[in-house]
Amino acid sequence: MSTESAPTPAGPTAAEFPADRFMDREEGWLRFNQRVLELAEDEDIPLLERARFLSIFSSNLDEFFMVRVAGLKRRLATGLAVASASGHHPRVLLERISTFTHELMIRQSACFENSVAPALREVGIRILRWNELEESEREYLHGYFRRSIYPLVTPFAVDSAHPFPYISGRSLNLAVTVRDPRDERRMFARVKVPSSLPRFIDLGTRGDARYVPVEDVIAAHLPQLFEGMQVVEHHAFRVTRNADLEVDEDETDDLVQSLENELLRRRFGPLVRLEVEQSITDEVLNILTEELGAEEEEIYRVPGPLNLAGLGQIADADRPELCFPPMVPVEPRALTSGGLFAAIREREILVHHPYESFATTTERFLALAATDPKVMAIKQTLYRTSGDSPIVESLIEAARAGKEVVVLVEVKARFDEQNNIQWARKLEDAGCHVVYGVVGLKTHCKLSMVIRQDGDGHLRRYCHVGTGNYNPSTARVYEDFGLFSAAAEVGEDVSDLFNSLTGFSRKKHYRRLLVAPAALREGLLAQIAAEIENSLKGEPARIRIKVNSLVDEEIIDALYRASQAGVHVDLWVRGSCVLRAGVPGLSDHIRVRSILGRFLEHSRVFVFANGWRPQVWLGSADLMPRNLDRRVEALVRVSDSEQCRRLVGLMDLAMADGTSSWHLEPDGSWTRHTHDQEGRRLMDLQDALRGDRHLRVVESG
Repeated sequence: MSTESAPTPAGPTAAEFPADRFMDREEGWLRFNQRVLELAEDEDIPLLERARFLSIFSSNLDEFFMVRVAGLKRRLATGLAVASASGHHPRVLLERISTFTHELMIRQSACFENSVAPALREVGIRILRWNELEESEREYLHGYFRRSIYPLVTPFAVDSAHPFPYISGRSLNLAVTVRDPRDERRMFARVKVPSSLPRFIDLGTRGDARYVPVEDVIAAHLPQLFEGMQVVEHHAFRVTRNADLEVDEDETDDLVQSLENELLRRRFGPLVRLEVEQSITDEVLNILTEELGAEEEEIYRVPGPLNLAGLGQIADADRPELCFPPMVPVEPRALTSGGLFAAIREREILVHHPYESFATTTERFLALAATDPKVMAIKQTLYRTSGDSPIVESLIEAARAGKEVVVLVEVKARFDEQNNIQWARKLEDAGCHVVYGVVGLKTHCKLSMVIRQDGDGHLRRYCHVGTGNYNPSTARVYEDFGLFSAAAEVGEDVSDLFNSLTGFSRKKHYRRLLVAPAALREGLLAQIAAEIENSLKGEPARIRIKVNSLVDEEIIDALYRASQAGVHVDLWVRGSCVLRAGVPGLSDHIRVRSILGRFLEHSRVFVFANGWRPQVWLGSADLMPRNLDRRVEALVRVSDSEQCRRLVGLMDLAMADGTSSWHLEPDGSWTRHTHDQEGRRLMDLQDALRGDRHLRVVESG
């Protein structure tokens, strides 16, 4: 069907829908992180993986405060404080966030103290506080402090001659009160825990693994830092700051230089959260609150230790029996014989990572292109990549071999800006043509194109369109799809899109791609409208969508209209979802599921029944305003009928009643379903896929 001319059916307008049909995006995200916490609480999950989920929960929460909470505070400060789609004013939203986050952080601490830490002790992994150490261990740490910590630590006094020091974001610190024995005067000081130190100090004992929080080691040696003074008390604290970058591309001649300057300022952004140990005295907390300018709802008192993101260090312990079983990806059948380019030329190849190997498909695609004398040129987008990326090395090798290499590096990828700037400069030094994207837009699409002079004399384009970043590290734990194609229409589309990214073009409609911001929103709305029309005509009508986030109001209203027209809508959403599912009269026919586990569900898949001619799309775009309106995104239509069945089968498997998942309730809460009515454990989708490369189609419950 055409995505350009589908009619917009009659139905309720946005004004006729209930005013409370959207939930808060921020609360939706916090409920996602709550699901991560529920994995840490699940005693059926291997123990070190539970520790890792506690670590992920903390890291997620840091980013939430640095970006989402910071954004709300900025809107308040600049006077742009309009109500959200849920009707909540930013001030009310911040209060709701504070209440919910306090509950989650206390729950995380309880999970660690009462469940994970005791279970770790039972298997010989102990996290000890200083007063629990044996004398020999304290002696060892005295030496460790002198050798590895003391040279790095700087105490900062606070008095009339020494103003309160700047506290950088996400740093761990000690607030120290000392007394001068000569005049009994009490003074305040701050000691920063050097970020170069491990979160937990390994005691290096034989047998049981024993660790001590680094702040405990520093606290035990405060008398050496404040010689001649009496240490009265000390308490750990931690600050989170606004880390969103602001660069006006219209006002800068050098985007990279402007970004580097802004990165230096990121550490000095306004405070958005102050974490303190529960044992902190009111006197010390008052000093921190006043000097840091923290408001009441920004203060989080939690049992120590703070910054449980450091538990990732413990989760990396060499105890395979306490981890998920090893994951050995397989090579897709289509690539097990013959050359890669020949296989792609013969038929399009769909790969599913991490179940199918990233190294022998995507990495290999570019490695072969770099050394193949028949390859004339390579064009590539990079959004995030790893520090030792074989893909970047292949691009450099290709350029040095004299091939034309064009790389679009998105330097505005949040929290990867510095890495991307370094890679961009390395690529430029090697002779690659590096482009930094389109002014005003982030380039988020995942595209790779190899132009090859084949043996038949044809100059052929070999393309890869993916749902995930070209990052070998995350490809081992992120679930993503990639489609390899030598089809002429895909090659022409990808060429046209690259031309619009590197030059000047207003191309809107493509052959097998849907591209944002020009036409993706329009195309998806047209397909939803077509499903509504088909349902009203009695033809097959169904929508299945898999995304990371669903927060776009226009798309959600279209899905509500589809439900009211009798279209069955299945939504598989990993993270934030502001749609209300199963509300009588509004979304009776909408089901929302979420699956979290060993792998991060990251792919985006869109399936429309389209009468008797199903359309299946996959690509880079989530259903968020930024993806649809402020980013360059690309979906590719899957044309192979077997691959379409495979993707539909995956969607049905995720939504089946026999699959373990979270179900979104009408009130916005999520209910985890892990066992059936007889108490039998439901199927773990990711475990099932580890053992089955070729999905079976199942009846959806």
